[in-house]
Amino acid sequence: MGLKALAGAEVAGKLATALPGAVTESGAASITVDSKALASVMRVLKESPEFEFNYLNSVTAADYIEYFEVVYHLTSMKKKQTLTVKVKVSGRENPRVPSVTHLWQGADYQEREVYDLMGIHFDGHPNLKRIALWEGFKGHPLRRDFL
Repeated sequence: MGLKALAGAEVAGKLATALPGAVTESGAASITVDSKALASVMRVLKESPEFEFNYLNSVTAADYIEYFEVVYHLTSMKKKQTLTVKVKVSGRENPRVPSVTHLWQGADYQEREVYDLMGIHFDGHPNLKRIALWEGFKGHPLRRDFL
């Protein structure tokens, strides 16, 4: 039996009771979350028996010029379900989102990579420093305005 993508609208509906206003959009297999609510949403998605997303597949980001989007791919191994969680981050000078390393240790290097290449700060990360490029490197090469 393969993995099933959990419907964003279904997740948004379940989260609305516990965390009203946290989900700002829902798609076919994704939800977009307010950055201020990210830590709470991720904790519920991991720890609630209703979801049990115990595995963080990846953390990545995209630069849409007007805003950045941090993207988390989650899997519930027990329920055999997947979900994509997105967070829109504004402000090119100092984009910030909460770290999820306290929930999934595997986020450590992935958040560092996003920080290194996109310049997005993960508040609460235990060791946020460059991972691919050397200290002192100027800029973040995956940003659209890098060159």
